[in-house]
Amino acid sequence: MENFLQLLVYGLQLGSIYALLAIGYTMVFGIIKMINMAHCDFLMMGCYIVYFLVSVCFGGELVGPAVALLLVMVGSSVIGMVGVGIERVAYRPLRSRPTIMCMISAIGVSIFTQNLFRALPFIGPTPRNFPQLIEDFVIQLGPVKISFTRIVTITLSVLIMLILWVVVQKTKVGMHMRAVSNDKDAASLMGVNINRVISVTFFIGAFLAAVSGSFYATSYPVLQPTMAVTLGNKAFIAAVCGGIGDIRGAVLGGFIIGVVEILVTSVWSDFAYGFCFLVLVLILLLKPEGLLGKPMTEKV
Repeated sequence: MENFLQLLVYGLQLGSIYALLAIGYTMVFGIIKMINMAHCDFLMMGCYIVYFLVSVCFGGELVGPAVALLLVMVGSSVIGMVGVGIERVAYRPLRSRPTIMCMISAIGVSIFTQNLFRALPFIGPTPRNFPQLIEDFVIQLGPVKISFTRIVTITLSVLIMLILWVVVQKTKVGMHMRAVSNDKDAASLMGVNINRVISVTFFIGAFLAAVSGSFYATSYPVLQPTMAVTLGNKAFIAAVCGGIGDIRGAVLGGFIIGVVEILVTSVWSDFAYGFCFLVLVLILLLKPEGLLGKPMTEKV
């Protein structure tokens, strides 16, 4: 039982990271019905920008919780703007074309980004170690040992998700996003700026992906240009399992996949990645729209 609780803590931490990354997939799909195959690369870019901020500004030394959070927010905001730029250049011109064209463009953006980072002389293909941002220590909670870094990761992830829920449900921007998600043409007729809503959606998605990258790198501190591919696959599985297009589903799916992966890894580590896909297949067989998703209908 003690071992299970310890594994559960690890799973919640990993699940919170997957949830943040999955939200980007599900928001973009909910707004423009597109799977952004380049979304995971925002995680990788977020890791590198925080790495360079810490290295250049602080020489790789410990910076403390407040400064670390500021650096993550600043770096993630920059990546959010990169996401907006990519949408305008690579996706917006293809928006009126079949969805598959946008997906192909997204695959091209992903491959280009990874190869660009490998080719840049100050990055390159050689793995780098992500610096420790804050002093870490272990807290004993009954039979469970949990590091301060894990507590921060889970707490901030949940807080960010709650803030996002408030933005989507209680603000004018969120109302516009929900309107575009339900019926883009009707929202446009009501005066909603569709392009602005889509740009905000890409900014939020890229921002959350970059934040999740920094959280991931604090516990798994090896950076390389292709680091986000597997993580992106798992986050996409999480989004589909929970019900792609539903933010609550992305969060639920993220925590499910994170906990399942850690539990399977403790028993059969070589099969943990494959087991995530098995969970996806089982959920889709039982509930094709995902755990919290709604059946999709096409307008004719």
